[in-house]
Amino acid sequence: MLILALESSAKAASVALVRDNEVVAQYSQCCGLTHSCTLLPMVEDMLKNTGTKIADIDLMAVAHGPGSFTGIRIGVSTLKGLAWASEKKCVGVSTLEAMAWHGAMRGGLICPVMDARRSQVYNALFEIVDGKPQRLTPDRAISLEELKNELEACGKIPLLVGDGASLTYDYLKNAGIECEIAPANLVLQSAYGVAMAARQHEPGTADDLLPVYLRLSQAERERQERMK
Repeated sequence: MLILALESSAKAASVALVRDNEVVAQYSQCCGLTHSCTLLPMVEDMLKNTGTKIADIDLMAVAHGPGSFTGIRIGVSTLKGLAWASEKKCVGVSTLEAMAWHGAMRGGLICPVMDARRSQVYNALFEIVDGKPQRLTPDRAISLEELKNELEACGKIPLLVGDGASLTYDYLKNAGIECEIAPANLVLQSAYGVAMAARQHEPGTADDLLPVYLRLSQAERERQERMK
């Protein structure tokens, strides 16, 4: 199965072609440009340079959240457009589940974390079982204090992955919690993880693909405050 995967849930963006468990190609960049300017050109260049046609792709996948509201919308909208135009099956996967695949070789407890601001991180916990992440908690927005208490009770050394890994690592170490942080080439979200996670889910159509935010946007929160 040849999967085209997109990841744009945070500052870094990436696209990948994965055939079964083999990475055919992956493009990543974290240059500060908006994903609306970079994501589709990255896809076009990757397909051109690998001699791949849209018709060759069996499944399209995207990280549909949690993460940056704008980044998620861009990724989901881009993939929906590609899937609609080509009438291809597609699937949205949890950004956190995709990140957990970065710890598959290490094994043990994997702790994906994304900076959610407001003293919180987006997080879920996974255990690697038979080389695959097995979910232990739902995706959630959680305070670092709550995460610290949960990891302390767990008693296992977590591997931190994601754009909130450094922030979380410093907090946990200062609190006396032993933890590890993924190496630089694995710490950020990637389209490879999206492709691997997509293999574990039932595909649908572009109509089924929706973003998952977990929290209200800042504009929606401010509106609620004004309405009180």
